[in-house]
Amino acid sequence: MPPRTVVIGVDSSTQSTKAAVTDTETGELLAVGRAPHVVTGEGGARETDPEVWWRALCDAVAAGLKESGLSASSVTGIAVAGQQHGLVTLDGTGRPLRPALLWNDTRSAPQAAALVAELGGAEAWTARTGTVPVASMTATKWRWLRENDPENAAATASVRLPHDFLTERLAGVAATDPGDASGTCWYSTATGAYDPELLDLLGLDVSMLPEVAATGGTRIGSLTEAAAEALGLPAGIAVAAGTGDNMSAAVGLGLGGAGLLDHPVLSLGTSGTVFAASRTRPASTALSGFAAADGTYLPLACTLNCTLAVDKVAGLLGLHRDDATPGGEAVLLPYLDGERTPDLPRSSGLLTGLRHDTTPQQLLGAAYEGAAFTVLRALDELLRACGLDPADPEVAGRPLRLIGGGAQGRTWVETVRRLSGRPLIVPGSGELVALGAAALAASAAGGGDPVAIATRWNAKSDTTDAELPPVERDMETWERVGSVLDTAAEPLLGG
Repeated sequence: MPPRTVVIGVDSSTQSTKAAVTDTETGELLAVGRAPHVVTGEGGARETDPEVWWRALCDAVAAGLKESGLSASSVTGIAVAGQQHGLVTLDGTGRPLRPALLWNDTRSAPQAAALVAELGGAEAWTARTGTVPVASMTATKWRWLRENDPENAAATASVRLPHDFLTERLAGVAATDPGDASGTCWYSTATGAYDPELLDLLGLDVSMLPEVAATGGTRIGSLTEAAAEALGLPAGIAVAAGTGDNMSAAVGLGLGGAGLLDHPVLSLGTSGTVFAASRTRPASTALSGFAAADGTYLPLACTLNCTLAVDKVAGLLGLHRDDATPGGEAVLLPYLDGERTPDLPRSSGLLTGLRHDTTPQQLLGAAYEGAAFTVLRALDELLRACGLDPADPEVAGRPLRLIGGGAQGRTWVETVRRLSGRPLIVPGSGELVALGAAALAASAAGGGDPVAIATRWNAKSDTTDAELPPVERDMETWERVGSVLDTAAEPLLGG
């Protein structure tokens, strides 16, 4: 019997790093090592020292390998899936000049508006990049840095996304993939390359950027001696190009663009995200028309305030996160970090409908409802942008795949179920980003399409997806929350 071989899929998210030690043949998740991150900043600022990510990656890999009980010699490849949009600026030696600006840093909202106007409007951006700049996008953060930290901007020799930074530490090669690159707003999904006119607009030289690999599963190099020593892994193993976290989750689910929106995905994490796989390039101002890790496309909409915002409300009320009941007349829009969808970067939380008999449990339930409503309305926008009517019974009856940390929470699941009226599928694997990264690593190490690899693994998995039938949709709450958002956005939410 041949010795067992494994790959390591890394999920470097906003709050932590997970390293999934995965059987190359079966996709069995043998162990998951974890290490936390530190996020700093007040108001609209959200930053992390990129060196924190590297130390966390080293710690998570060591923990995962130890938990698996396997020898490091069994590892054949590694790939990183990272939080999207973050701006990492490096000096000539490859060291960070300053903390990275994260995707949920909203300080660049004025720069986003200026960039939209300078190119001629939202439609001009979607025609090139598939996406209209908002404060989350990397291009707006680079513009902000040039205007607000010109000394570090002038000293910048290289610009990287979070996953690019880690991949370069692993292989010593400056590389990215089309999926994560498509979230910068300087990569064109229309041409499959960096856009020279946009780089000129941003004052960014193409020599400062990593090469774009064909797919996230492309082998871009081998683990260097220095990285091998830091990680406790064999030098020379395959390093994949990697991708963004949402693109990696799509790979982990086996989504590769074979159809359009048959099973839209809703991810409940720090952010709330809805996406689907498509072979048709999306170009709508209502969503982000990203590329996927496998060379297809990933239309996506994202909200800033999801599980962390609701947990914050639970903490303020002194409640456990599942100690919630439906909000009744209370409406709570938990836009604690501003909001991306809808584009309200200067907004804050809003509570209305408070009565003498309103309970703390109802207030927490209202926070769930506000967050779930926001991401479900984003799903409706995505459907419309792709030519589908959300009210069409056939469309509304399609199962919604629920993933992310919130998918493991009873109240999240029931709130989404009640407000959507859709059947839900909760995949048995809870580490889809890391699993997708492992499939990318397996592709780099042994060849083959990463989506096909993940699909084969899923077929062999002994985990069972939870399938929940639809319940009657709570239209009263849906309309109440929507009415508050629509009438309060401008005067009260800072839009």
